[in-house]
Amino acid sequence: MSIERLADLLRGRRFVALTGAGMSTDSGIPDYRGAGARPTSPIQYDDFVRSEQVRRRYWARSLLGFRSFGRALPNPGHRALAALAGRGLSTVITQNVDGLHGAGGSRDVLELHGRIDRVICLGCAEVSSRTDLQRRLEAANPGLEGEVAAGRAELDDARLRPDGDAVVENWDDFVVLPCERCGGVLKPDVVFFGESVPRGRVADAYAQVDAAEALLVAGSSLTVMSGLRFVRHAAKAGTPVAIVNRGATRGDDLALLRLDAGCSETLSDLVNAL
Repeated sequence: MSIERLADLLRGRRFVALTGAGMSTDSGIPDYRGAGARPTSPIQYDDFVRSEQVRRRYWARSLLGFRSFGRALPNPGHRALAALAGRGLSTVITQNVDGLHGAGGSRDVLELHGRIDRVICLGCAEVSSRTDLQRRLEAANPGLEGEVAAGRAELDDARLRPDGDAVVENWDDFVVLPCERCGGVLKPDVVFFGESVPRGRVADAYAQVDAAEALLVAGSSLTVMSGLRFVRHAAKAGTPVAIVNRGATRGDDLALLRLDAGCSETLSDLVNAL
């Protein structure tokens, strides 16, 4: 059976997990490219920095999306990875920004793309709480309460996005708030499309992969280079790669073992097998 082959590959080895949006779909957070994913146009970093109108659109959508995003809970896949820490797993490198690995019990988590529950000022670089900003945004934009009350940003709404964004029709008059410290532009402390992952964070991830004896990819299509580069790096070094994902990935030709399956059930079975 496939799960037995996966267990045989990882048993007795120190391994690293690289996770993507497919890890969190069972928590009600949709992914960008999986089965059933709807077309979307994520905010681009350059557009966010350059355009006040784009920032107004983003924060209006985020005000609603963050409420639903924040209600997501760890699923069996997150808890299984936490359990695997006692069975050879050293580090979870995640492309997700939802914080669910930590909430699910994983201690050593490297969050490549940051955290949606933090905000950073592009002027003074101060990092602050997204929850605090949420309260300020709600107070400054009471008109959007109607959409919230109407239930238009529930977790099962197709308009919620993996980055906490949600579709909002009326945002032209949305009030965007500045940094309380310096008056600068606020941005969620996550890596937008078109933005680079901080070099130090990338170096840390490479070091973890180099120290590992196997790499387990879970719930990522590896479409973007942010994750694919670690698979390529491991394969080039002769480190065995196993991939668990629904649907094809860009790293399939580099994997020693490939399971077309969901993360929650597969990782739970892996815990039992190990």
